[in-house]
Formats: sequence, C-alpha cells, structure tokens
Amino acid sequence: MRKHLFTARAGWTLVELMVVLAIIGILSAVAWPSYSEYLRRGHRTEARTGLFQAAQWLERAATANGVYPLELPTQLSWQDLPDKRYTIGFAQGNSAARYTLVATRRPGAQQQDRCGNYTLTQDGRQGNLQLAQGSSTADCWR
Repeated sequence: MRKHLFTARAGWTLVELMVVLAIIGILSAVAWPSYSEYLRRGHRTEARTGLFQAAQWLERAATANGVYPLELPTQLSWQDLPDKRYTIGFAQGNSAARYTLVATRRPGAQQQDRCGNYTLTQDGRQGNLQLAQGSSTADCWR
C-alpha cells in the first residue's frame, strides 16, 4: 500500500500568521488616512451648511428689519451642541450693514484640518482662514 505523502495539518504556521498580519497592517496603513480624511470632509460640509443657514437667517432678518442683526440665535451658532466640530459666529468688524460669518474649528480631531476656518460674507464671498500650505479655498469649498 501507498503511504500518504501528506499528512493532515491542523492550524496555521507562524509564517502564515505573520503574512496575514503584515497584509492587515499594510491595508490599515493605507485605509486609515483615507477614512480620516473622509470624516473631516463630512465635517467641513457641515460647517459650510451651518454658514449658509446662518447667512439665510441674517438675510431674512435684514429683509424684515432693514438691518442685519448683530447676534445669532444659539441654535445657529452651535455653541451648545457638543457633536458639532465647528462653532458659527461673527468675525470682527460686523455692522448693521455688513457681516462676515466664521465657522471656527473646535479643539479635537478637526483642529488639524487642512482647510482651517471657513468665512462667508454678506455678498457671498467664501474664504478660509489658516489654510494649510498646498490647500486652496476653491478646493475646500467644493
């Protein structure tokens, strides 16, 4: 009779486990930065949306009263909402005739975002403060 050339194996060898761990490590190293950027991009969208909502509220108030209010309601400033990564408020130099809104990054994960703080003026000019080198306002507002 022929003897079996291969015996049945049970389990994994150390080399096989090391190869699997190396593959998982490489995939994680590639995927984690992409995932983090994806999350930051979502929070940037939230900041731009907040600026547009506040601007619309200011325009409606100016239409009704003839002047821009000098304060935002609490629900539009996001001061009391801990899940928001930005705070919406006014920049320096606002008046009843013009305003500049700023979405300021809160301390935490969004603090290192390349797009910095967002700005929006009464005439629709969009901008960024503290942009990282290599970033542009057009890319950040897209």
